[in-house]
Amino acid sequence: MDTQADINAEIAARAGEKGPQPRLDYPAYRSSALRHPLHEPQPVDPEGVELWAPVFGHRDVGETEADLTIQHAGEPIGQRMTVGGRVLDGDGRPVAGQLVEIWQANAAGRYRHQRDQHPAPLDPNFTGAGRCLTGPDGSYRFTTIRPGAYPWRNHLNAWRPAHIHFSLFGTDFTQRLVTQMYFPGDPLFDLDPIFQSVTDPKAREALIATYDHDLTTPEFSAGYRWDIVLTGGHRTPLEEDAE
Repeated sequence: MDTQADINAEIAARAGEKGPQPRLDYPAYRSSALRHPLHEPQPVDPEGVELWAPVFGHRDVGETEADLTIQHAGEPIGQRMTVGGRVLDGDGRPVAGQLVEIWQANAAGRYRHQRDQHPAPLDPNFTGAGRCLTGPDGSYRFTTIRPGAYPWRNHLNAWRPAHIHFSLFGTDFTQRLVTQMYFPGDPLFDLDPIFQSVTDPKAREALIATYDHDLTTPEFSAGYRWDIVLTGGHRTPLEEDAE
């Protein structure tokens, strides 16, 4: 049986490997020292999990939940945008019926969460969360507000690039995948340890959306396209690989 020292040595060796997924322990990302796993994954009985996990059906996801700009009495402040794309498998086939959830900061860079104490204004008309189901062609689409950058105290004068968190579920709740989408040309990329924990430059590029004029709505919102690949060599970097 491996000792704890053996396990720690193996984890450390893996953390030093370069690849398309986030490093398990990335020293520049300080909290990864406390969050990354120290033991091998344990098998979970999907049927046992389903006895206590939440469940959802297609009728539980409303059509308007994908529009984060109409959830309150007034309009949120900030640049409206449409974010759309497709969820694909490693062979480029669409993944239909996938639950896609997003959450994000508001235009001032603040989350509506009691632990977010960034002294930026809250927007009473923006909660920052939405969800939808992928269509038969694997497509998803959200209407939202472009999020702002925010400080996060990882190191002196640390700021996170603007981003949107994505969560995807497969056929059950043991198949949750979490990642982040970024915007092109952000000057904070080179200074952000979370983004840089994906050490493969091509994999980092897979986290950046592209401006799409076909998704842009005249006189209303700018469009950004971002496809998510779940498996294979072009797999989108996922956060649980670093936790």
